[in-house]
Amino acid sequence: MLVPPVMEGAFPAAGNPFGSGGPLVGRDAELDRIDAFLSGSVRSGRPLLLLGDAGVGKTALLATAADRAAARGMRVLAATGVEYRAGLSYGGLVQLLGAVAAGQPPVVLGSALTAVRGCGAGPAPHHDAVTEGLLAVVRRLSDGGPVLLAVDDVQWLDPASAEVLGQVARRLDGAGVGMLCTARPGAEGYFDHGGLPVLDVAPLSAAASERLLVQRFPALALRVRRRLMAEAEGNPLALLELPVTLSGPQRAASESLPERLPLSRRLQSAFASRVTGLPSATRHLLLLAALDGTGDLRVLRRAAAGRCSLKHLGSAERAQLIHVVEPTGLRFRHPLTRSAVVELSTSDQRRGAHRALARAWADVPERTAWHLAQASDGPDEQVAGLLERVAAGIGHRGDGPAAVAALLRAADLTPRGPERARRLARAAYTGASLTGDLRAVPRLLDDARRTAPGPASLAAAVAGSAYLLGGVGDVDTAHRLLSGAVSLRPEPYDPQDATLTEALHTLLMVCFFGGRPELWDPFDAAVAGHPALPELLATTRSTLADPARATAATLGRLDGAVAGLAHESDPLRIVRVATAGAYVDRLGGCTEALQRVVAGGRRGEHLAPAIDALFLLGNHAWLTGQWPELRESVREGLELCEQYHYPLLAWPGTYLLACAAAVRGDHTAVRDLTDRMERWAGPRRAETVRVYGAHARALSALGRRDFEEAYRQAAFIAPPGTLPEFAPHALWAFMDLVEAAVRTGRREQAREHVAAGRAADLGALSPRLRMVLHACSALAAGDEGHPGFQEALAVEGATRWPFDLARVHLYYGERLRRYRAPAQAGEQLRAAVEVFRRLGADPWSDRAEQELRACGSPAREPAAPRPASAALTPQEREIAGLAAAGLSNKQIAERLFLSPRTVSTHLYHVFPKLGVSSRAALRDALGRTEPRHTSDDGSGENGRVPTVPATGHASGSGEALEE
Repeated sequence: MLVPPVMEGAFPAAGNPFGSGGPLVGRDAELDRIDAFLSGSVRSGRPLLLLGDAGVGKTALLATAADRAAARGMRVLAATGVEYRAGLSYGGLVQLLGAVAAGQPPVVLGSALTAVRGCGAGPAPHHDAVTEGLLAVVRRLSDGGPVLLAVDDVQWLDPASAEVLGQVARRLDGAGVGMLCTARPGAEGYFDHGGLPVLDVAPLSAAASERLLVQRFPALALRVRRRLMAEAEGNPLALLELPVTLSGPQRAASESLPERLPLSRRLQSAFASRVTGLPSATRHLLLLAALDGTGDLRVLRRAAAGRCSLKHLGSAERAQLIHVVEPTGLRFRHPLTRSAVVELSTSDQRRGAHRALARAWADVPERTAWHLAQASDGPDEQVAGLLERVAAGIGHRGDGPAAVAALLRAADLTPRGPERARRLARAAYTGASLTGDLRAVPRLLDDARRTAPGPASLAAAVAGSAYLLGGVGDVDTAHRLLSGAVSLRPEPYDPQDATLTEALHTLLMVCFFGGRPELWDPFDAAVAGHPALPELLATTRSTLADPARATAATLGRLDGAVAGLAHESDPLRIVRVATAGAYVDRLGGCTEALQRVVAGGRRGEHLAPAIDALFLLGNHAWLTGQWPELRESVREGLELCEQYHYPLLAWPGTYLLACAAAVRGDHTAVRDLTDRMERWAGPRRAETVRVYGAHARALSALGRRDFEEAYRQAAFIAPPGTLPEFAPHALWAFMDLVEAAVRTGRREQAREHVAAGRAADLGALSPRLRMVLHACSALAAGDEGHPGFQEALAVEGATRWPFDLARVHLYYGERLRRYRAPAQAGEQLRAAVEVFRRLGADPWSDRAEQELRACGSPAREPAAPRPASAALTPQEREIAGLAAAGLSNKQIAERLFLSPRTVSTHLYHVFPKLGVSSRAALRDALGRTEPRHTSDDGSGENGRVPTVPATGHASGSGEALEE
C-alpha cells in the first residue's frame, strides 16, 4: 500500500477546518501546554482533551493547535461533531477519512473503512474491525511523520464514531499519532473520555477580557465595557458577540443598556441548545429563577406553588445548566444560560412568571414593585406610584442606575401627562446627581416637556440646573432656573417634600461655585420660609458659606452627622456631610465613608458622588501631608471628569494639583493650571474657581519668595482684616495672607487680619485653625517674647498637619535667630527642614536650610555628592521618566493634566541638568537599569505613572523637545 508523503500544512484544500488559528488573548498557559503536547505526546502517541464550557474558546485553541501542528510538518486529520447530525452512523469518522483520502497519492483504506465511507458492498463492519482499520491507516501515515487527529465537540459525535474514536484514543501509545479533542463538561454524549488527560479551558481573566474588548471594540465606553465583562464572565464568545447586539449610542454609554442584554444568534446557539430539550416544568422553574435572580429556593417554591415542584430541577442539574445547594441556593453555571432561558420564553410566559414572583415577594415592597411593573402590559398608576416610592429608597442606597430604571418604568406606567412628566424629570435629576450620566438629562427633560407642555416642574429645574452647572458650568443660568422654580413653590413648604430638599441642596452648590454674595439671597429667602429645614442643609449653609461664624451648636450637629457616617449608605449624604466639614477640618472623620463612595463609583453605581469623594479625600491628603495619595485620588477623579464630561467638578481636583505643584516648586505647572482655571471661570463668573487659582498662585509666590505677588493673590481671596461672609476659602489662605503681609512690610494689615481671626474665634473651629491662629499672632506681632509660636506647637495633634506645622517651626526659628538665640533657632529650623524634605517641599526646605546656615549650623548631614538628576524637581523627574519610557509630549501632558507646552518647557530645563542632548539619552542618564512594565496607556504597574531614580550627570544642552 502506498503511503503519501507527509506535506507541510497537510490540510484539505479548504484549509484549517476549524477556522483561523489567529492570535489568542489570555491563553498563554493553554498554548504552552498544547505546544508541549505537540512536541512530545504526539510523537509518542498520546491523547489530550480540551474541556470547557460553550464559547470558552476550545475550538479557537484547537484551530491554533492544528495550525501549529501543520507548521511542524505533521499530518492533521480533522473532524467536528455536529449536534443535529449525531444520528448519522459514522458521520464523524467519515470526515476523518475524507481528510485521509484528500492526500496524494490516495491511501487504500481497507474493506472495513471503505464500507464505512459507503463505497463498499456487503454487511456493515463491526466497530472493532473499524477501529483496527483506522489504527492501521494512521500508523501507516505516521511512518512519514507524526499525525494529529483533531476532533471538535466529541459530545456530539454519532454513537458509532464516538465508540471507535474512544477506543483509538486509548491505543495510540508509541504510534507516533496523537489525538486532540474538545468537549463540554457534563454534556451527554457517546464518546467515553474517562481517564484521558484533560486540559481545563477556563474563562479568561478580567485583564484578558478587558484586553480582548479593547482590541476588538475600542470605542466601547468604560462602564459599558465593565457591564459586558460582568455579563460574559470571561467567556470569549460572549465578549465578542454581546457588543454586536448593542446600538452605537449604547456602546458609547449615551444611551442606557437594557436590564437584560440581547443575545446574538451565535450566543443563542451556544447557550440555548441544552435548554430547549428540557421538560416544560423545568423550563418554567428556570424562567422563574432567571427573572428572580436571587437563587433563593424558598422564593422559587412559593412562586411555583400549584404548578410544579423543585424536583423538576433535576434534569437541568444533570445537564449541568444549574448548580443547586440545599436548602437555599440555586445558581446558573453561566449568566448567559440565564439570558438564553429568558430569550427562549414568550412575553406571556415572562409576564406570568413576574406575577408569580410578585406574590412570592409580597413582603418586600421593592421586589414586589419591580415584578408587578414587569408584569404590566399597560398604564397602571398604582404600580407606578409604588415604583416611584421604591426608587427613592434605591437612590438613598446609592444605586443610581437602578433608581433611574425604576423611575423610567414608573413614567412608562403613568397614565396622566403631568405625572409622567414629573417622573421623567425626576429620573433626569437622579441620573445627573447619582449615575454621572449627564448626557441623558437633556433627552429626558425634552421627553418630559413633550409629555406635558407648560411651566417647568421643580424636578425638571433641579435636573436642568445640575446639567447646566456640572456639564456646562453656566452658573448664572442654573441659578436663575433653580431659584425661579423654588420661588414658585407654594408656601408653606411641605417638610416631607424630597424634591424641594434636593432643589435647595443643588441651589446651595450653585451659590457656592458662583462665589458671589448676591447669589445667596434667593437661597436664604427659601430657607427662611421652610418650616422644618433639614438639619444637614442648615449645617452646610453655615459651614460652607460662612464657616468663620459657625456656632458651637452648628459644629456639634456637624460632628454628630460625621459620626453617623459609619452606618450611612447614601452616597449623596456622605458627600454632603464631608463637604459641610471640609473648611472646618472635619474630613478626617469622613475618610472611611468617602472611600466606600469611591468604591461604589468604581463599580459604576454613583459616579458623580464618587468624583466629589475623590477630591474630598484629596483635600484631606493635602492638609495632612499625604501628597502621593493626593495625586492618586485627584488623577482618578480627573479621569472620571474627563470621561463623563464634568468640567466644573474637575476644578477642585485641578486646584489640589496646583497647590501640590506650588509647594514642590514646580512653578511652571502652577502657572499652567491656574491659567486654565482663570480662562474657564472668568466668562462663567464662577468666582470660587478663580479663588482656587489665587490660592495656588499665592503658595507658588511664597515658595519663590515673591511676597508682593503672594500678598496680591491672598488679598484677592479675602481683604486683610476681614473674613467676609461667602468667602470660606479665606480660612485655608489665612496664614498665607499674614505671612505675605509681614514680608512686604504690611505688619499693620497682618495684625488686623489676626484680630479678625480672633474676633471670629477661629481657634474654636478646629485644632489646626487654632495652631494657625497662634502662629499668625506671633508672626504679625514681631515680638521676641510673644508666646504664639510655643502655643501653636503645643496644640494637641499638631503633627497631623505637617506642612502647616513645619511652617510654624520655620517662622519660630527665623524669629529666634534674629533675636540672637542660635541654638534654639537651630532646633526649630532642623525640625522644619526634616518635615519639608520628607514632603518634597523643596523651596521651603531651601529656606529653612538657608536660615540654618545663618545660625552657623550645617544645613544637612554630610552625604555623598548628589547626582545631577537629584537637582530635578519631582515633576521634572516624573516628566523625564515618562519621556524616557517613550511617551510623546502630548501623552505626558494628558497623563499629568498639563499642556504639551508645559511639558516641553520642563524638558528644556531637564536636558542640560542631566547633560544629555536627546530624548534617547534620557533613559541612561536617569540610571534606569531595566525596563519597567507599563500598561497600554503609558502608566506604570497597577496603573501608576512610572518614576525613575535620580541619577545622572549634568552638562550639555537640550535638543528640540517637541516630536
